[in-house]
Amino acid sequence: MKIIIVDDHGLIREGIKKVTAREMDIEVIGEACNSDELFKLLDKHEIDIIILDISLPDRSGLDLISDIKTKSPNTKILILTMHPEDRFALLALRAGASGYITKEKASKSLVDALRIINDGRKYISSSLAEHLASELDMNYEKPVHESLSTREFEVMRLIAEGKAVRDIADKLCISANTVTSYRSRIMQKMRMKTNAEIIRYAVENKLIT
Repeated sequence: MKIIIVDDHGLIREGIKKVTAREMDIEVIGEACNSDELFKLLDKHEIDIIILDISLPDRSGLDLISDIKTKSPNTKILILTMHPEDRFALLALRAGASGYITKEKASKSLVDALRIINDGRKYISSSLAEHLASELDMNYEKPVHESLSTREFEVMRLIAEGKAVRDIADKLCISANTVTSYRSRIMQKMRMKTNAEIIRYAVENKLIT
């Protein structure tokens, strides 16, 4: 299988390459530290799997998933991140990722995850499986932010980080009016009226670092 590593930390990329170097069926085609470098690689190569971090300097990995699937529908995505599964895994899988793994588990689980995804299956750890199973409980109440779309969630996080409308628009490559529309939908879905409420919610639920 041919893979690309997308992470803005060189040490992480080197670590992934060391883990996969021993495997005859895995070939690292390239690496990127931001979305521009990623899409340049996709223009040049046919890739089986992208190992994608959530926290990138220019755009969130969650926000990139739909763009990757549009540009390269057959390419699968494995999220590899420092963020715990209970924070972003469901959002990533719903957006189109084929698996989610934390960096602390990468040395033991990464190769297995890549092979499972390459076979056309989803990679879900045992702890995430338990979390998914809990959704079947009739008494289980979902966190409010799980009602948001992927883009709404990203806008919400940027608002919680204190970013201005223009800064959010520039970061996500959308207009300021579109950001304002997203903010209105977010407020409606989360039943909030001010940015301060969004900030407090994001901090309490550890959605921002």
